Amino acid sequence: MTKITLLIYCKDRSGIIASVTNFISQHQGNIVYIDQHVDREQNTFFMRLESEFENESFSIDEFKTEFKKTLVKTFEMKWRMYSSDIKPKMALFVSKYDHCLYDILGRYNSGELYVDIPFIISNHKDLKPIADSFNIPFYHIPVTKDTKVNAETQQLELLRSHKINFIVLARYMQIVSSRLIEEFPNKIINIHHSFLPAFVGAKPYHSAYKRGVKIIGATSHYVTAELDAGPIIEQDVARVSHTHSIEDLIAKGRDLEKIVLSNAIKLHLNRKVMVYNNKTVIFS
Repeated sequence: MTKITLLIYCKDRSGIIASVTNFISQHQGNIVYIDQHVDREQNTFFMRLESEFENESFSIDEFKTEFKKTLVKTFEMKWRMYSSDIKPKMALFVSKYDHCLYDILGRYNSGELYVDIPFIISNHKDLKPIADSFNIPFYHIPVTKDTKVNAETQQLELLRSHKINFIVLARYMQIVSSRLIEEFPNKIINIHHSFLPAFVGAKPYHSAYKRGVKIIGATSHYVTAELDAGPIIEQDVARVSHTHSIEDLIAKGRDLEKIVLSNAIKLHLNRKVMVYNNKTVIFS
């Protein structure tokens, strides 16, 4: 059996859902999930659909070709189609913080994440023992002002040679340049605390503590050329009070970062995210 996930968006008009579902039915497919959304302001239609094909003669390549010639052309669709037979490849970029890395690798090791992790890249050697304990290759690529271009060339070579599908910055404390962003558009996932831009700098939790904040949070988003301004995938918050110390805020913040990042990875892996005009449509 072949299972596919179809994501489409186009100008809203009548007949889109009926045309797509009829097309799948004509190819002996069984729809097991369908959801849609209309952005009234932009007059744009979004849809996510999962279907199964039990016919052994079913060819996803032929299905894609016919879909493109008919429905894509008729409705001027932007679309993506994915097969469940293909397991995505994810590269991890880290620096010195280990909480997100431990969480991701723990979920990966338990089978919670349907993904392959061919390697981990870091600009420091500190987290190599963690990679070794999970038997994942670790590449130390130092990054300085003078070596940044060469470092990114090495990174790209690894990403290309392993045919990486997307990248997760698991607290990678370097600004990603346009070279990587252009090669992986909406395929680089970042995590940071939600104090930005109100509490910027090296010690945001200290600044927040001094202001007596009542909520702390974390945000996961796709990386774009504008720093920390990419389409948001997932967010969460926790309430705090005057009784919490700086250490408490940091601990709660790290817990949120782990949860938010892992949820963002799952949403991306399950093809539940659609990016449009620097915003996201997240399907349930």
